[in-house]
Amino acid sequence: MKTRYMLTLEDVQTILAAARARAEAHGWAVTIAVTDDGGHLLGLLRLDGASPSTAYMAPEKARTAALGRKESRLYEESINRGRMSMLSAPVLQGMVEGGLPVVVDGEVIGAVGVSGVNPSDDLQVAHSGVEALRSSCDFLGL
Repeated sequence: MKTRYMLTLEDVQTILAAARARAEAHGWAVTIAVTDDGGHLLGLLRLDGASPSTAYMAPEKARTAALGRKESRLYEESINRGRMSMLSAPVLQGMVEGGLPVVVDGEVIGAVGVSGVNPSDDLQVAHSGVEALRSSCDFLGL
């Protein structure tokens, strides 16, 4: 048997609060999603003014990062380099920048997806959430 880390409700709230603070500090109307390691939605926060479509895209970016065990932008880069077969990957519908896995001791335990502004800004917001979790759990070696 293997013991593994899992995101708790408190962890999800930490991620969402920090990501929200980063987005609001810049005036960015985004949606922030947090999933578990299987891409199942644990938390969603759609800020005032965020487009309705972002409520669909943010969870998909997070799901892609969780299931793929890597940043969602890496799929986009692969497709842009000509690997069009990636477009037929089952379940992965958020293969664009803005999805970031949450990694503890080399294992993906969840992911954060952000949608609503420039892709690199979406990623900044996601990083803020992950960094806040890292700060609150220094002993985990996040």
